[in-house]
Amino acid sequence: MSAEIVLLTGDAEVPHLTESLLSHRPDLVVTPVLSLPELEQSCQISDHQSRRLIAYCTSLIVPAEILNTFSGLAYNFHPGPPTYPGVYPANFAIYDGASRFGVTSHAMTEKVDEGSIVGTEAFDIAPGSNFNDLEIKAYLALFELFKKQGPALVKTEAPLAELDIQWGSRKTTMQEYENLRNSDPVRNALLNDTEKARRHLAFGNVT
Repeated sequence: MSAEIVLLTGDAEVPHLTESLLSHRPDLVVTPVLSLPELEQSCQISDHQSRRLIAYCTSLIVPAEILNTFSGLAYNFHPGPPTYPGVYPANFAIYDGASRFGVTSHAMTEKVDEGSIVGTEAFDIAPGSNFNDLEIKAYLALFELFKKQGPALVKTEAPLAELDIQWGSRKTTMQEYENLRNSDPVRNALLNDTEKARRHLAFGNVT
């Protein structure tokens, strides 16, 4: 059966993800897309019988009508643990003073970071880490999780086994992020030193 995986990701990730997938199934067709218009176009022109979408480190939200065009379940690789659904998980983990972090793979649904969880990797946060340190560590861990799940992902019709793990109840938003990283000197002057240090580690711009 002709099989295709559509990769919704960034330019830098495409060659590494493609190489990993093809190592498990050399006859697989891997189609990289960088935007929703490209994704929509790929759905219109593809003639492959078996197709799966994989989103990796992307902030794009895929509409249900596009998800429904794929014969196999679509999966997303989220650069944060199940306890941090939503945007900028590393920033919020540092801001919260978390001691553990991780990455997650999950089925894609119309609503962001709500699908069944199929994979996780967790690690300790080193003392004194800032958001950039944590993002790098999570980025590396996410690729390891992707490689680990590669053999299952290339079986485009078969769903991955679900884990008995639930998403956290708090889904971080762009509005929260913008409020906390606000660099307005007048507002920041009202913060105490502890809060300034906390925000500096988490968002990098508080003076």
